[in-house]
Amino acid sequence: MVLKTFGWSFAVTALGLVAAVLYGGWAAFGVVAILSVLEISLSFDNAVVNAGILKKMNAFWQKIFLTIGILIAVFGMRLVFPVVIVAVSAQLGPIEAVDLALTDKNRYQELVTDAHPAIAAFGGMFLLMIFLDFIFEDRDIKWLTWLERPLAKLGKVDMLSVCIALIVLLITSMTFATHAHQHGGAHVDKAETVLLSGIAGLITYMIVGGLSGFFEDKLEEEEEREHEAEEQAAREGKPKSAVALAGKAAFFMFLYLEVLDASFSFDGVIGAFAITNDIVLMALGLGIGAMYVRSLTVYLVRQGTLDEYVYLEHGAHYAIGALAVLLLVTIQYEINELVTGFIGVALIGASFWSSVRRNRALAAAEAGGGSGGKAEVSSGV
Repeated sequence: MVLKTFGWSFAVTALGLVAAVLYGGWAAFGVVAILSVLEISLSFDNAVVNAGILKKMNAFWQKIFLTIGILIAVFGMRLVFPVVIVAVSAQLGPIEAVDLALTDKNRYQELVTDAHPAIAAFGGMFLLMIFLDFIFEDRDIKWLTWLERPLAKLGKVDMLSVCIALIVLLITSMTFATHAHQHGGAHVDKAETVLLSGIAGLITYMIVGGLSGFFEDKLEEEEEREHEAEEQAAREGKPKSAVALAGKAAFFMFLYLEVLDASFSFDGVIGAFAITNDIVLMALGLGIGAMYVRSLTVYLVRQGTLDEYVYLEHGAHYAIGALAVLLLVTIQYEINELVTGFIGVALIGASFWSSVRRNRALAAAEAGGGSGGKAEVSSGV
């Protein structure tokens, strides 16, 4: 079962890591491995969301998402998008950006370093919004109860996450950015660049969220109409209308999934810049990670165990929040890429272990025939 589901991912991993060693030695191997783990950890909740929607779709649309969808996810978001970010921020043509990345690494490094404050501000704000919207939402299951319960109460204030994000951006632009160093050690005032890039990141998040909400609303409308059509068809003996609506609903599901997938993969791409500026290593690491997201989605659908490890989504979002802060800090200070990568892995690992402990406690409570411990363990640590 595991080999059948993850076979392609294992193959892509082996090829990607061999390519990394041939490209840049064992240091490149380490960077690609960290990027792969980072992408998987950041995208685990993506796989869970995808699986929850994918299981409602018929075999045809599942196949469409897992073939065309993975092409868009791997080649569109993980390979093309990093080039676009560098091209736009460094004011280069896409072909020129790729050419520089492959043939003149020193010049490419200079351009990326000069553009780093803009990249970090844009990505930091996007990631920060994902994190803030998550922690301010009132959830039935809480991991760090002492923190998440009061934050959920604060989250009832309208637009709180946007206000906090803008305050963080203003502070960042007035402190870090004004002291940022350009490549070569020269002082340069990046406050305006950071401010504009951060606002652009905030706008991008709100557009993506708006599109996701639009498709989700459409999906709910289509599901309601499908249900009504099925009841009508059952009375009149005309099942064809229900089939047509099911196809239309599945199409909206597919669009919704693509928007979601793009938004989730965006944080991985942006986060990769906190680890490496080498576009080849970025493409290899994120490509490997994207394959595991696909395999995880399939595995979760087939196993039906979406709710088994309930704190993993929390851990992934805390990792996103940590990455957002680190990106903003890197506008002025250099942070070792190993630190950046392992903070995310540590948070995911902690949330996984908490989930395992919760499951054991629930199993023990059920075996003992008591329900007193159930509410306690389900509220988190």
